Amino acid sequence: MKDQHRQRRDDRPIHAIIPAGGAGTRLWPLSRRARPKFLLDLTGAGRSLLQGTVARLEPVAASISVVTGAAHLAAVADQLPGLPRENLLAEPAPRDSMAAIGLAAAVIAARHGRGAIVGSFAADHAIADEAAFVDAVRQAAVLAREGWVATIGIEATGPSTAFGYIHSGEAVDVPGAPDGRRVLDFTEKPDAATAAAYLATGDYRWNAGMFVARADVLLDHLAARRPRLAADVEAIAAAWDAPAREEVLAALWPNLEGISIDHAIAEPVAAAGGVATVPVSMGWDDVGGFDSLAALVAARTRGRADGVAVLEGITGSGGAPADPAGGSSDGGPAAGVEAVSSSGALVASTTGRRIALLGVPGIVVVDTPDALLVTTPERAQAVKDVVDRLRAEGRDELL
Repeated sequence: MKDQHRQRRDDRPIHAIIPAGGAGTRLWPLSRRARPKFLLDLTGAGRSLLQGTVARLEPVAASISVVTGAAHLAAVADQLPGLPRENLLAEPAPRDSMAAIGLAAAVIAARHGRGAIVGSFAADHAIADEAAFVDAVRQAAVLAREGWVATIGIEATGPSTAFGYIHSGEAVDVPGAPDGRRVLDFTEKPDAATAAAYLATGDYRWNAGMFVARADVLLDHLAARRPRLAADVEAIAAAWDAPAREEVLAALWPNLEGISIDHAIAEPVAAAGGVATVPVSMGWDDVGGFDSLAALVAARTRGRADGVAVLEGITGSGGAPADPAGGSSDGGPAAGVEAVSSSGALVASTTGRRIALLGVPGIVVVDTPDALLVTTPERAQAVKDVVDRLRAEGRDELL
């Protein structure tokens, strides 16, 4: 019986935490407050980004917990009908990643023991090589069992200025984690010249915010560096499965420190020599804007939209919320796209309107019932500026 338990632990070594928050403003007008990007099918896979995250974690996860805003709890539950209801944790208001991950880790520790290995993975990323991902998570779990805070380092495909970087050092001698390397430090998003210099050394990987650690190690690091936050998170977790949950949550959550796990734990623990990374090449994408979608969505190879990537059924499957501007809950009717000399263009539509592209290769067209966006992949990140302007004008109905 003990051997069978150990086999199950080794097969599915982690208790996965999925923080599901944010509005994905760089994907406006598809992603909105009421329908954030993690609830959408933005790759044409027939499932939302959240559903894809859960699916790729199932081979390695003894349990999966999702931490999301109270406003999105019903939609998350609809999209994940197989997830136990007690594993959906609703935060009353955003308090950055450390509070969300810390709460889930403390709840998991209470349910499964403080030696349980927890791993945090964003709800809204895409990964092409899921076998490579699974292998990296298994190696990270081995490192975590030995007391490391482990992070998965993404092999950089270019000198990006959009991501932070992990600076790795010598290999760590841990059987079962042959690719593990000590983390020297984490760096913020660099300028182009600095990013190119990083890549030239061969010692830097993109930081995708994936962390794996024993629950006790994570919570002890938090207590040592952010004692007030740690105490409040542990108090909320202690009441989570008890009648006092709402009372304790209302008393403590509003005053929790808002800080990321990178700043609260990863950076200071790395400086103290306690973080290791598992470098991996797995076709990772943060789906951070329409420039990403232009690369992720396959172009059509026949018909009137030949050469154009057309994204439909955007709200995913399993009960995603209705379009706040009046579209249907299944992503809207199919778009009719006519394209002439427009190879490389991307069309994302929830309206079913006829869209004609004439001599505009590489253009991005996003058509929703209440907003139309036209841009290029090179300018796609500037969408956030439009969102900021709408917010300043009080146009909340468009956000």
